[in-house]
Amino acid sequence: MRIDTREKLSEIKTANSGHKKKVSLYVCTGTSCLSMSSDLLLERFEILIDEKNLDADVEVVRTGCLRFCGQGPLVIIEPEGTTYTQISLSDVDEIVEKHLIEDTRVERLYYEDPKLQKKVPLADEMDFYKKQKRIALRNCGLINPWRIEDYIAQDGYRALADVLENYTPEDVCNTIEKSGLRGRGGGGFPTGKKWFFTLREESDEKYIICNADEGDPGAFMDRSLIEGDPHALIEAMAIGGYATGATQGYIYIRAEYEVSIEPLRAALSAARSYGLLGSGLFQSGFDFDIEIKIGAGAFVCGEETALIHSMHGWRGEPRTKPPFPSQQGFRGRPSTVNNVETFVNVPQIILNGAEWFSSIGTEGSSGTKVFALAGSVRNVGLVEVPMGTTFRDIVHVIGGGAPEGKAIKAVQIGGPSGGVITEEHFDTPIDYYSLNDIGAMMGSGGMIVMDEDSDMVDISKFYLDFTQEESCGKCPPCRVGTKRMYEILDRLLAMEGTPEDLERLRTLGHNIQTASLCGLGQSAPNPVMSTMQAFPEEYEAYAYRTKRTAYEIDLSLCIGCTKCKRVCPVDCIEGELRGAHVIDPESCIACGACHEVCPKDAIIEP
Repeated sequence: MRIDTREKLSEIKTANSGHKKKVSLYVCTGTSCLSMSSDLLLERFEILIDEKNLDADVEVVRTGCLRFCGQGPLVIIEPEGTTYTQISLSDVDEIVEKHLIEDTRVERLYYEDPKLQKKVPLADEMDFYKKQKRIALRNCGLINPWRIEDYIAQDGYRALADVLENYTPEDVCNTIEKSGLRGRGGGGFPTGKKWFFTLREESDEKYIICNADEGDPGAFMDRSLIEGDPHALIEAMAIGGYATGATQGYIYIRAEYEVSIEPLRAALSAARSYGLLGSGLFQSGFDFDIEIKIGAGAFVCGEETALIHSMHGWRGEPRTKPPFPSQQGFRGRPSTVNNVETFVNVPQIILNGAEWFSSIGTEGSSGTKVFALAGSVRNVGLVEVPMGTTFRDIVHVIGGGAPEGKAIKAVQIGGPSGGVITEEHFDTPIDYYSLNDIGAMMGSGGMIVMDEDSDMVDISKFYLDFTQEESCGKCPPCRVGTKRMYEILDRLLAMEGTPEDLERLRTLGHNIQTASLCGLGQSAPNPVMSTMQAFPEEYEAYAYRTKRTAYEIDLSLCIGCTKCKRVCPVDCIEGELRGAHVIDPESCIACGACHEVCPKDAIIEP
């Protein structure tokens, strides 16, 4: 079956809307919930609804990420929006029996708001969702990503039809440029300008490439977009192909993201079968198709020239620019590279207009941004907010603050390429310019919250360990410099460093930032440099060896229960039953096992 006209899209939309059942039960099958066996929940719901003869009125919808990952697996039942959290397989029968048959509710599965200290039954009433505004994530959790008809019913592919019927390539580039859309992959380059650069190049073939190789620790935005709304990416790439003169698109994604690749392959197949990819789209004479390019999984391939090298089958290494990919990219032809989040904004800009998109956010930073909120925060998950939203709103309102009443110490934004934001900057609006003013960067959207117990030297070592392992090795400043910085941090944490090591870290960091070839090396020292500036006392405590690195026992509180002694993995606790216990500081590895089991809080953390 092929779609040849816009009228056919309308027919499918109308037909799909007419098949909606009285009750829709949405089961999250995003990566996070799948890791907690949400696929088994889905299967059990389908079996029970069939057994109970409810299938005439109830449909089970397999959705992408419902975003509130820390409360998964999630189930939302429409039309009333009842939201059940942390569902286990044993809960499915009760939900079907009570909610679908008896028309009562399973209140014990409601989200419990720790601030209000009450159960909240509807997603729209939860602080996590209230301040969010969805553009990129507009369909995630609302449609079945495996059904192209569901996407079409949400105005899917209408933007592509509008473009092919009413726009010239220049018109599309102008619209995207006027919208203020900037690259969401980290660099923040204006998307319309990038498309114009490729359009103006003369070539017998051009390519448009999606960078779906999301590799930041703690980042899962692009994967969730693909898993929840793959057709939005396909439609956007077709629009981008038309705008730049490309007839072939490629989606570059690492092999281990099979959960994302499967629905993407199915979506590409469905789009081809409906005539939305291939030759003569909408009888326009425009030919366009997309292939998936599987990568080996390298963080450096987030840099566009390294990604293109990998697409050729070569080692993923960046090259000097110019020439830029828009001049000489894949196979030596003009190529445009954008990430998933950048692309999926495009259809909505076409449908709603450049002025609509530019009215959201701040001047120079239009639209919304998706963040993967994780770490020491109550509400872990995907967050989409207008540009200009403050850290305080994201961390304390949407995120719910730190668990157990602890103080927030810092927020790492931008992943291993970013830096830490401290309390004094929590009211900073999150946009490209404001972040630059405080020495931070947007990055792709990872946001890790750290509480008062976080050791910032250890945190910086974690990120540097990642970047030095991911260095492609092409240029010595990055290859050698990050290794030397890591060794210094390792010495400091082992209480073997010196005050001179602090100046070595600063000098190395500055040299690596200045002399590295690509963005990975240029930004690799950022976590270290930013934490040294924000928390100098923590580095000095290690350098001057005044840092206490072992647990201690308050003898006035110890009751001699021996629980700590029994769980210590290195046998560094001495003491008899009902007698005071002591910890050997030389042998203690600071694992915290003793602290967790002490009934009297007698064990003091380092």
